[in-house]
Amino acid sequence: MTTSFPPLSLLLQQEGPGAVETVSLLIWIVVAVVLVAAYWRIFTKAGQPGWGVLIPIYNAYLILKIAGRPGWWLLLMLIPLVNVIVWAIVCIDVAKAFGKDAVFGLLLLFLLSPIGVLILGFGSAAYQGPARAGAAAT
Repeated sequence: MTTSFPPLSLLLQQEGPGAVETVSLLIWIVVAVVLVAAYWRIFTKAGQPGWGVLIPIYNAYLILKIAGRPGWWLLLMLIPLVNVIVWAIVCIDVAKAFGKDAVFGLLLLFLLSPIGVLILGFGSAAYQGPARAGAAAT
């Protein structure tokens, strides 16, 4: 009597996600919801619509308005390598608009953005307007 074994590909397939994958997914969902809530608070503190955080590209435009930068800078964010420099400048400007210094903007909004966003969103920082003199957000 011979026994036949199932093909190796059937043995390697998993039935569904394991416990580790499920917990990881739940953690990422919670982190995403908390960050969206923090950005929502930042937008409303700055007098912008909070729901704008949910709309791609429009949320970047609103951040430019909060920073006091012109809307056409959105096009600069589409250019590779230039976008990194532009985003660093915008992060510094957003930090200054909330009364923080350039180091906060560069370290906590640019490099460690989730931490900086949580501090600005849920902290006591109040929006003071664009830091640039004569900044016209178009």
